[in-house]
Amino acid sequence: MNIHRLNSQEQPLTMLTCYDYWSAQLLNHSPVDMLLVGDSLAMVMHGHDSTLPADVDIMALHTRAVSRGAPDKFIIADLPFLSYRQGRAQAVKAVQKLMRAGAHAVKLEGVKGNRKLIRHLVDSGVPVMGHIGLTPQAVHALGGYRVQGRDNDTANRLVKEARQLQQTGCFALVIECVPASLGQTITESVGIPTIGIGAGPHTRGQVLVLHDLLGFNTTFTPKFVRHYANGADWLNQAVSQFVDDVHTGKFPAPGESYQ
Repeated sequence: MNIHRLNSQEQPLTMLTCYDYWSAQLLNHSPVDMLLVGDSLAMVMHGHDSTLPADVDIMALHTRAVSRGAPDKFIIADLPFLSYRQGRAQAVKAVQKLMRAGAHAVKLEGVKGNRKLIRHLVDSGVPVMGHIGLTPQAVHALGGYRVQGRDNDTANRLVKEARQLQQTGCFALVIECVPASLGQTITESVGIPTIGIGAGPHTRGQVLVLHDLLGFNTTFTPKFVRHYANGADWLNQAVSQFVDDVHTGKFPAPGESYQ
């Protein structure tokens, strides 16, 4: 899939986070439209309490693994915290590293201070996805992980930001943790695909963290997450069965041993 097909897609778009080779291999054969190598990997894969510890090197490492595992998917890589706020030259180097690692596009958070960079990247041939609403890299400035756009002033600002991102050249836009009505208003105010996460059912697509979808993260249960499998229970059952089989001598069986 390319960005032109994304923009002409009539059915809702789907995107999942993907951080490593083995899951990318599996998702490469799935019907999901896009894979996001999100900076949420700092939390999901490395145990941090925010996305801030992710840097360009670790994002490139994971992007490279995903691109090898999912050669048929459209891959977006997050630009990590402050990597695009140290001047244009440094930002372009960060983007170059992620694109050379296998990303087809990059995503960055917010609008203020980013518009000239976005235009420069787009003019340079780099597809850029925007991100508004709850922007995790600004978690401390926002006072925590809170729903955004509940008051009229903030809601109007987010609609304005969405339009600015479209005008600047973004091919798509993530909207995170806003009231469903605002998600719909933003979607109707722009002509580019909107991908929602906690933004209601009226965006043009939806994204979830793969580990949340599979039910592997049992301690993270925000309202917008739906578990499509009981991954944690399945894993524990499989491991327990393996341990029991080893203890009772059932594994390895003769057919699983070399003669």
